[in-house]
Amino acid sequence: MKNLIQNSERLHSLDALRGIMMLLGLIIHSAVTYGSADYGGAWRLKDPLTTHFANDYIALLIHVFRMPIFFLIAGFFGALLFYDKGTLGMLKNRFKRILLPFLVFLPILNFCLIIGFKYTMGVFDNDVTPFLSAIQIFENPLAFIPLSTFHLWFMYYLILISLFFVGFGLLFKTVPHVSELIKDKFSIVIQNPLLRLTLFPLCSYGVYLFIGIERVETSTSYIPDVNTFVFYSSFYLVGWLLFKSKEQLDSLKKWDWLSTILGCVLFSIQFFNYTSFGFQELIIINSFMGWLFCFGITGLFIRYASKHSARMRYISDASYWVYLVHLIFSAFLPGMIVNYPIPSTAKFLLVASITGIVCFTSYKYFVRGSFIGKFLNGKRYTSKKPSKMKQAPLN
Repeated sequence: MKNLIQNSERLHSLDALRGIMMLLGLIIHSAVTYGSADYGGAWRLKDPLTTHFANDYIALLIHVFRMPIFFLIAGFFGALLFYDKGTLGMLKNRFKRILLPFLVFLPILNFCLIIGFKYTMGVFDNDVTPFLSAIQIFENPLAFIPLSTFHLWFMYYLILISLFFVGFGLLFKTVPHVSELIKDKFSIVIQNPLLRLTLFPLCSYGVYLFIGIERVETSTSYIPDVNTFVFYSSFYLVGWLLFKSKEQLDSLKKWDWLSTILGCVLFSIQFFNYTSFGFQELIIINSFMGWLFCFGITGLFIRYASKHSARMRYISDASYWVYLVHLIFSAFLPGMIVNYPIPSTAKFLLVASITGIVCFTSYKYFVRGSFIGKFLNGKRYTSKKPSKMKQAPLN
């Protein structure tokens, strides 16, 4: 019974971590419009009146750890489904929780996001009728067909990676002695902070050498990008193995603060001196920085978020909905406030605040207790606080 309770507490922490990582996308997409860096096709909105590098710092800092941590946690919960519910149970869950929402929301978001981005770009370019110009794009019926996965790219790759690891799991079920050997060696490494912060960065260094680039950019194409798949699969794999050694989760609390602080230091050094580093230096920094953040931040959540919290449970439940719809407001709002005589960071915070308020309010009144909430989270909640005894649904 004691082990069951401890396991539940650990899942609370990892579920909270997963929810927060999803919500941080709202911060990134609110900040990049007001950063001074050129993000090219990845983000075309740039406030013409006020920008500041501090907003780039915030967005890029979050970007460094957000998706690696998310795929690590996804690997953990993917393994939980595979070993607890079986192959068909895992596939059914991934179909209902990821593939169906992806297929349903992508066409809707395509319409809203094209209008939002075209509207704001029109405002930035002094178009006198920016909204009308944006709407006219849909005079061509083909415009309703999504040509990009937008910010749902991670769901697309999570589907692909999950399918790959079903095969991975089935393979290792046929050689249980090899599986146990890997688990034993992994457990030794994961519980030793110095060892894990040496070996895992070395593995990532090898991945960077294999893909030949120092930074994996977001791929929103339907054609799978090998670099993106390989890079995030490496974190999913560690999460999968972490579930197999879940009794060692508490060991991540060792050096959690130190790892997170060192990750911030390395990021700052890279951010302010990026052009002075060569390829080798950059991939070494990125390899260590990624795992410092992964283990440090995960350890902090295990340390401080392991107990049930009704507020955190609510935020975690809402995060899926917020993640799906927030980009609409991150695209529209900059055009609406472009002429506000306030600093760039104040605009960024205003966009983030309004977006958060609208998303959470819509979740509370239109999603949580509706069929949409059941579609996304697996159950329809009432207005009551979540029960302390119930574990989070596996999104």
